[in-house]
Amino acid sequence: MASPRLLARYHRRRYPPSTAVSACCPFAPPRPLPLRDCSFAGMSPPKPSTLIRRAACLFTLLTLSLLMLYTATDSIRFLHLPSASLSSATLVRIFPSYLNNSPSPNPMQHLKEVLGNASMGNNTVILTTLNDAWASTNSVVDLFLKSFMLGDGTHWLLDHLVIIALDKKAYNRCQAVHKHCFSLVTRDVDFQEEAYFMTPNYLKMMWRRIDFLRSVLELGYDFVFTDTDIMWFRDPFLQFFPDADFQIACDHFFGDPDDLNNMPNGGFNYVKSNNRSIAFYKFWYASHETYPGYHDQDVFNKIKFDPLISDIGLKIKFLDTAYFGGLCEPSKDLNLVCTMHANCCYGMDSKLHDLKIMLQDWRAFTSLPPDLKNESVISWRVPQNCSTSIKALMLQILQWEIDDEIVRALTLIRNVGCGCRDGMIHGCHELSRPFYKTLQSSRDLNMGPLK
Repeated sequence: MASPRLLARYHRRRYPPSTAVSACCPFAPPRPLPLRDCSFAGMSPPKPSTLIRRAACLFTLLTLSLLMLYTATDSIRFLHLPSASLSSATLVRIFPSYLNNSPSPNPMQHLKEVLGNASMGNNTVILTTLNDAWASTNSVVDLFLKSFMLGDGTHWLLDHLVIIALDKKAYNRCQAVHKHCFSLVTRDVDFQEEAYFMTPNYLKMMWRRIDFLRSVLELGYDFVFTDTDIMWFRDPFLQFFPDADFQIACDHFFGDPDDLNNMPNGGFNYVKSNNRSIAFYKFWYASHETYPGYHDQDVFNKIKFDPLISDIGLKIKFLDTAYFGGLCEPSKDLNLVCTMHANCCYGMDSKLHDLKIMLQDWRAFTSLPPDLKNESVISWRVPQNCSTSIKALMLQILQWEIDDEIVRALTLIRNVGCGCRDGMIHGCHELSRPFYKTLQSSRDLNMGPLK
């Protein structure tokens, strides 16, 4: 039995239960604790500097966590995935931006939202494609967007323009200069560098574009497709034919919008979404396997005479170069021009130079008083460098020795100023005619006389 002295020590160590303990420390253990263990009695409060350091540390950790999360998700957007059909699963592969941008798990719905945000009231959008080579600061895309701001009644059209970026850098640049951007990446193809005419990358880019435009039609959207090296000076919708399914600009226009012999340019077209246009784009894309090594414009020139076009009932119209001109065949009257294309031009530097001159000419024209505008005292000063770029291209073609590339050479000739109809070369610029004769004599080819 314990001694009275030991029992007295034991009782001195016990504390009576206190309601203040449980009220102050709700998560205290079942055994009652002394009040002084809960009330911070005798403790000095933390210094303000300590609180500031703790808050700064917490804020820094939170910021770094959010930054890491953003970087990880942003990299997913540009996974190089293959293209496929329009099913929900395969659209993720066609449009990598779905992986991050989609507010819902349905990628088809996200594509509709992207186009819907930019569309006019009648489900019409304006589309262009962009790669890094044309997206750098003070490059083609800047001149393209500037033309909308300088044009007569064209500024509002920017609200309906979607830039389709073909690589990550182009997408980042688009986001910096425009509000409607979409990434379209193709596996095993690098579209960042300049794709020279008729090179393998150029062909892949052109056919990738045709396949994408077909998908836009299948979603029920009409579109105007425009190359980025086209300057917009007036609203083109006022000049479109109301009853056509497919309307396309021309390198050379022979006066009749129904004449299938017009020489089209695939860089500008207006297409309405319906069963006829969708069937046509499927046929057009499939034909690149029938004509390997040809780009979309040359394949169109072949299939436009195909009986299938009549069978599906597609109504084609060719746009007058008086309104939709280019360096191949400039619009003569600046009072009429809607767009001007830097076609028949080889190389980025040449395009940039002549496009800047084109914008200068337009600004000079719009600064004139109305009476002088009607007198057409100002005309285009282009082509300038684009003419010399064509000469360099022709000299390069003359050095080719492989017979198969002669066909490619003739294709190039047509695109730098000549047309080909019924096996005859015709309508050549003065620059192209002597080259054609030289090529014909040096290769001993029977290509038909000049017209």
